[in-house]
Amino acid sequence: MKIILTQDVKSLGKKGEIVEVNQGYARNFVLPKKLGVEATPKNLNDLKLKNQNDEKVAAENLAAAQQLAGELKDKKVTVQMKVGENGKTFGSVSTKEVAELIKKQLGIDVDKKKLVMKDAVKALGGYTVGIKLHPKVTAEILLDVVEQK
Repeated sequence: MKIILTQDVKSLGKKGEIVEVNQGYARNFVLPKKLGVEATPKNLNDLKLKNQNDEKVAAENLAAAQQLAGELKDKKVTVQMKVGENGKTFGSVSTKEVAELIKKQLGIDVDKKKLVMKDAVKALGGYTVGIKLHPKVTAEILLDVVEQK
C-alpha cells in the first residue's frame, strides 16, 4: 500500500515522501496516528500542488534575500567606544549591539543570531560583519569603531 507521509517517521522516511508499506502496518499504525495518508490520485495531486507552492515561496524568499543583500552592500554602521590609555578600549562590541546599530542607523531589522563576526571587536578600526540572510545568501556590512568623545 502506498502512503504519503504527513510527518517524519523514523523507520519510513521524511514528510512529503511516498512510501510503500504493508497494508496492516498502514491501517493499524500510520493512518490512525495521522503519520500519513493513503496515496489516492486526489492526495497525490494535493502533494504535487503543495510542492509547487513550496518551491515558489522558496524562490521568492531567495529573491528577497538577494535584494536585501544588494541594499546592504557597501553600507557602514558606526559605534563609539570608550578608550583608555594607549588606545585600549573598554569592553567589546557584541552581535546584539551591532544588530541594534543596523536597526537604528540603517532602518533594517536584523536578527543578532544571523550576524557572523570572526573575532570579538575589542579595538578601534574597521571590521567586516557578515549577515546570513538566507542559506544561500550572505551579505556584508562595515562596522566602524571610533573613539567616544
